Amino acid sequence: MKGIIHHLDKAFESRVRLGLMSVLSVNEWVDFSELKQLLDVTDGNLASHITALEKKEFVEVRKRFVGKKPNTAFRITKEGRKAFENHIQAFENLLKSQG
Repeated sequence: MKGIIHHLDKAFESRVRLGLMSVLSVNEWVDFSELKQLLDVTDGNLASHITALEKKEFVEVRKRFVGKKPNTAFRITKEGRKAFENHIQAFENLLKSQG
């Protein structure tokens, strides 16, 4: 069992990061305001979690203007998808080992 726990990725220990990666894994691009609403977090809280995932190259950021308004959107990277899938698999293995 100890080995299973070590396969969980510390990058996804936060409920916000877990939610963020879940949303991004099933959507192509998601903008900041939509993520903020879905996860029910503040601007600063969301920004800090995104920055942490961006530093690990799990999330890609796209900044552009839509009309005259700035728009920031995010998507999961290949590396992020692989790491998240490994994390979920490790979690499933942990649950199965308890049954």
